[in-house]
Order: sequence, then structure tokens, then C-alpha cells
Amino acid sequence: RYPRYKYPLDQYETYNLEQDNSCLAEVEDTIEKQLKAGCPAAGIIAEPVQAEGGDHHGSAYWFQGLQNICIKHDIQLLIDEVQTGGGATGKMWCHEHYNLEHGADIVSFSKKMLAGGIYHKKDLAPKQGARIFNTWVGEPSKLVLLEAVLQTIARDNLLARVTEVGDQMFKGLEDLSAKYPGVLANTRGKGTFCAVDCDTAERRDKIVS
Repeated sequence: RYPRYKYPLDQYETYNLEQDNSCLAEVEDTIEKQLKAGCPAAGIIAEPVQAEGGDHHGSAYWFQGLQNICIKHDIQLLIDEVQTGGGATGKMWCHEHYNLEHGADIVSFSKKMLAGGIYHKKDLAPKQGARIFNTWVGEPSKLVLLEAVLQTIARDNLLARVTEVGDQMFKGLEDLSAKYPGVLANTRGKGTFCAVDCDTAERRDKIVS
């Protein structure tokens, strides 16, 4: 499970660290139980932000802990960047924020990257060609479009712009939370990939509509 933090982060450091350590212990306990049951884990799959699951965020400490567990048990760390990849967090890949010493073993991507795929460390490459492929094998037309997108991001320095605009958005959401306590809370995010909680589902639906 993902940690359930309290916000603002700097006011709940002790509680949030306890969340991190509790979740890491649960992950390792699950891996050890599976091993004893004869069904060893091959790896850990984690989204940098559990976006569709309620917008839960993990800390750098938590992700570094996941990597340490993977190294200890000789399994792989797969980072799912389908939602977060492509620059919305101010970096091309959200997990870059977490300073993983050894990097991710495998990264999956799609959506803003215009094509679904993975990249991985060299030692994980299949020994036989085409062992991992899809119907269109990357669909060349989408790769041409993606190349244009990546060139535009670099040319216009859009990652820095996302960081700048994201900082303004985050401050604005924090200001609104302070102005309307009990209505808005738990401002969180990186770059423009931000979230805030409403007090009711009805109010949330009214705001987003």
C-alpha cells in the first residue's frame, strides 16, 4: 500500500515517516511470506504518484526504501510512469525526483508519451529478439510525433516552465486551503501534477465541472 500522509508535510514529519516505515515493513513482510509459500516475488511495481487510486504520493525516502528491499531480495523495481511520465511533474520522469541511487530497473510509459512502451537496464534485455513486442512494434508514426514533442520540450525549456507554473499553482492551492479551511485541504504535488482534497464529493464535482 501507499503511505497516507498528512499535509502540510513539514508539519507532520514524524507521522509521515512512521507511514513510510510501516508501508516498507508491510512490503517486505509480503515478499517474505510469498517466498515461504513457494511463490517468490519477481519485483515491485510502483507508480510515482498513485494517481487513479486517490492521488497518493510517496516520498523519496519511501521509494529509496523500495529499491533497497529489491536489492536485498534480488528482485526488480518497476516504476509505472504511464500517468506521471512526460514532464508534468517538472522532470521527464517523476521518479527522477526521488534520487534513486541505482535508477529504476524498468520504466513503463504511455499517454503523454504518445506510445506505450518500456525501457529497462541492459542486463534485463531479452536474449532473443522480439520476445517483448506488440502488434505495431512501436508504430512508427507515433514515434515521429513523439520525436517532435520531445524536441519542443527541449527547445522551449518546458520542464523548467512546468516547475515555475507548478510552484505558482501549488501556492495558489495552499492559499485557497488556508482561506477555506474545512473545504479544501491536503495540497500536494510536483510541477503541475497537483491535487487538493474537497470536503465532499458533491463540492469536488461542482468545482471540476
